[in-house]
Amino acid sequence: PVPKGPGPLPLPQAGEGRSIQRGVTLMVRSHYTSKPSGPSQRQLRVGEALRHALAWVLERADFRDPALQGVAVTVTEIRMTPDLKHATAYVMPLGGDNTAPAIEGLNRAAGYLRHEVAKEVPLKFLPDYRFELDTSFDEGARIDALLNRPEVQRDLASTTPAMDEDDGA
Repeated sequence: PVPKGPGPLPLPQAGEGRSIQRGVTLMVRSHYTSKPSGPSQRQLRVGEALRHALAWVLERADFRDPALQGVAVTVTEIRMTPDLKHATAYVMPLGGDNTAPAIEGLNRAAGYLRHEVAKEVPLKFLPDYRFELDTSFDEGARIDALLNRPEVQRDLASTTPAMDEDDGA
């Protein structure tokens, strides 16, 4: 008769090693070893197609909502979720005036806009839209202001080598 041991060893959790015997370690890896660093190619392609179609619809649409009447909106980017079920559209009303009412109006009209975009983009399922204000223009202006400060200009001038006009080129 063969003596029975204490039973099966518990399986280690993902990324955790357990010592089975002296000097022997069992390693278990999770199914995915690394996460993607950004959106997939399909997310980018679908987002860009939806951005073009949404911009075209917003240019030609006649809204009943008073917050959207006579407001020209720029669609700067659309970010898709990995399952392509939800889309966040980053928009900016031209002139930057009345941004909050325009965003609220676009979120109220999201169903209508989805229906109109469905006529333009050949996808089996169109995502639900959520509209947000694009702050990248403000961020760019802030960075420009920082770079144009006198102390930054002084530091940049002192670290760049003087360009010699007669460099032999």
